[in-house]
Amino acid sequence: MVGAELSTHPTKCAIIGCLLRSREQQLAQQPCQRIGIVGAGKVGAAAYRKRQLPTGKVLMKRFGLLHHPKIAESQSLAEEVRTALLAFGASVWRASAWDEAEVSKKAHESDLLITFGGDGTIVRTARTTAGHNLPILAVNLGRLGFLAELQAWEVLDRLEPLVNGHYWLEERMMLHADLEREERIIRSFEALNDVVVSRGRIARVVRVDTYVDGQFLTQYVADGVIVATPTGSTAYSLAAGGPILDPRLSDMLLTPIAPHLTVATALVLPAEASVRLELSTEYEATCTVDGQVHVPLNDGDAVTVTASRHVCRFVHMGKQHDFYRTLLERLKTRRRIGSR
Repeated sequence: MVGAELSTHPTKCAIIGCLLRSREQQLAQQPCQRIGIVGAGKVGAAAYRKRQLPTGKVLMKRFGLLHHPKIAESQSLAEEVRTALLAFGASVWRASAWDEAEVSKKAHESDLLITFGGDGTIVRTARTTAGHNLPILAVNLGRLGFLAELQAWEVLDRLEPLVNGHYWLEERMMLHADLEREERIIRSFEALNDVVVSRGRIARVVRVDTYVDGQFLTQYVADGVIVATPTGSTAYSLAAGGPILDPRLSDMLLTPIAPHLTVATALVLPAEASVRLELSTEYEATCTVDGQVHVPLNDGDAVTVTASRHVCRFVHMGKQHDFYRTLLERLKTRRRIGSR
């Protein structure tokens, strides 16, 4: 998940802290991109404009609540929120975030989704509802909550401002992947974090011929290759030695997993790039999307990854979301967990 396996070494964390604080100061002097404010008084040209229904009524009166089916607190809190939203005159439906068919079916009945779980619940929701352009408000009931906006104890107090439109939206890049077999696309996917072509259960390397914009780059001899978004740069790619990218960027990250006598450096590619991964293996291999969708691969299969035409829209409340401060807090949290 997002933020998984962050380094617990004190010296490394100190170095990362210095670098991120420096980057934070630089970004503070730059205009914020692709972010708009709702309910913040004067609305400028760059501010987010409330979309309206044909009847003239402002959206965000229809809510979908997605709970984690294996966390009891998630279900009980979702029910409390449902009751509170009904009292505000909103229409509300509730479902398990794992019931992707039901969520996809009901998405068109919603103006905003609220998730109750960890980062995995958020990522699953973003992928399942890609194309519906629905904002997602994430309530943390997981371990790190890297993507979460609210903690469980504060969500009930934030519902009235939410219904009244006092929030702002942040857009995150997503990926689109096509799986080709015998020169035919057999499956397509959307991803918020990453698309991975890797070995299966047997600990044998795979060979992945990698092309960028149709030009041969290299053959990775490795456990696999990750194509990640900036959001996914703090997930599997980070554990594989990749860099951390600001989530406001629209770049792709190409990271090999345990490469053997081959290029070991992660590459940052522009959003316009097309990455093609052609597999050569005599053993099991798999394509994994966001760590949640797994498809067995055959020798000769190819996966082409591009920027998706869809984006994930996160709801934030209060001050502008501070990615770098959150990152440092999660690094410290991981250190505390690791020291137990």
